[in-house]
Amino acid sequence: METLSPVAVKIAIFVFVLSSVSLVVVLYLLPVDFSNNDEQSQEPPRYQILVLGDIGRSPRMQYHAISLGKHEKAVDLIGYLGMSAKEAGANSELHPDIFAHPSITVHPLPRAPPYLQTDNRLLFLALAPVKVIFQTYGLLLVLGCRIKPAKVLLVQNPPSIPTLVVAQIICYLRDTQLFIDWHNFGYSVLALKFGESHPLVRISQWYETIFSHYAAAHLVVSDAMAQALKRDFRIDAPILVLHDRPASHFRPFELHERLAFLGRLPETAPFVDEIERMRLRVIVSSTSWTMDEDFSLLLEALVGYSELATTSHPYLPEVMVIITGKGPQKEHYLAKIADMEDKDKLEMVTIKTAWLSTKDYASLLASADVGISLHKSTSGVDLPMKVVDMFGAGLPVVGWGEFQAWPELVHEGINGRGFASTEELQTIIVELFGNDAQQLQRLRSGARMESERGWDAEWDSVAGRLFGIT
Repeated sequence: METLSPVAVKIAIFVFVLSSVSLVVVLYLLPVDFSNNDEQSQEPPRYQILVLGDIGRSPRMQYHAISLGKHEKAVDLIGYLGMSAKEAGANSELHPDIFAHPSITVHPLPRAPPYLQTDNRLLFLALAPVKVIFQTYGLLLVLGCRIKPAKVLLVQNPPSIPTLVVAQIICYLRDTQLFIDWHNFGYSVLALKFGESHPLVRISQWYETIFSHYAAAHLVVSDAMAQALKRDFRIDAPILVLHDRPASHFRPFELHERLAFLGRLPETAPFVDEIERMRLRVIVSSTSWTMDEDFSLLLEALVGYSELATTSHPYLPEVMVIITGKGPQKEHYLAKIADMEDKDKLEMVTIKTAWLSTKDYASLLASADVGISLHKSTSGVDLPMKVVDMFGAGLPVVGWGEFQAWPELVHEGINGRGFASTEELQTIIVELFGNDAQQLQRLRSGARMESERGWDAEWDSVAGRLFGIT
């Protein structure tokens, strides 16, 4: 890790002092329960899972909770709910098994006020300390006051600020083991906004490196990430690779199931006859509409596809693209799509957006022809969960493949294809929907093979052993 510049050191000292004062004040004001596991030993051990974000957008952490619940362990799942707790339930973004399982309890974190949320860089720097104080208060309120001590606290990273330091304090006071589940590196996500050389990014990297050393064990999503933690973070604690695998509700569909679902989905129902005759192909892409996914790549590729289909390649079918998800850049791209449609650049392409239930999302993946991932890894060592879901549904994947960990998930020409430019993506779509149907069928067979090993088996063999329950 590089040495911090004088400016970065001053900022680091300021942030450290502010955070320390905030923690002291919050600990003084809150009625924190300092009881530990020895004092609660007569009760069965509890397991806590913490997400400083929307639980509904963290399927991996939900799967952890469900897996622990299947082993009859008491689980506290902590994080933001996408809707109010009053509305949570059948219509929630959470996996239905979370609410159905009697041993899993969801504890909502208080959300920061809307005025602390901003995409403006200068405002972000000004508001970030206030937001951190609010988040610290919320974490201590829930972890220290509202729930009982646990045997293990499993924390999602990122975000790392202030999660790692607050979790460490709680674990120390309550004699709880701290495990970190690494989905990415927090500083690399921050670098997407400010650039790698920004002092705040350097401070974030320093913070993440220092406080990650206090965890008893680490779970990571890729072999490449495990190597990075050992090499760059110099972590000595156990690092276990728990590859994301599809949950049980993702499964391949037979043809009759596919047509039945597409026939009742509002976006596709009017076109189901064309889909059955393969005159219309269905592409699905799931996104959080954030900066690490450049949808311009897909839109420009679709413009090129449409031009070829109306000129030199008349045999190409029409394409419907269904984009699922919510996020900050959605309106920006919807405006671009509308502009392209007004200029007749998408004659052979129809683009729809949808927000689906867990069950319908899994059914859509199982009913589409191709899944597209535009995830650009900020660290090079994380992997997109959406690709795992697509494989679980037997859906071949075409994705941005210019990062280190990509080959761990997608095997070129076997279960998917990787691209590095708009031109490559356009060429792949033309090849898959062209006259040679064997290539797409070969990829679908490879994707179906990936669906055979699910999350339960993967979790039991890695995380289950770490937790000491398998």
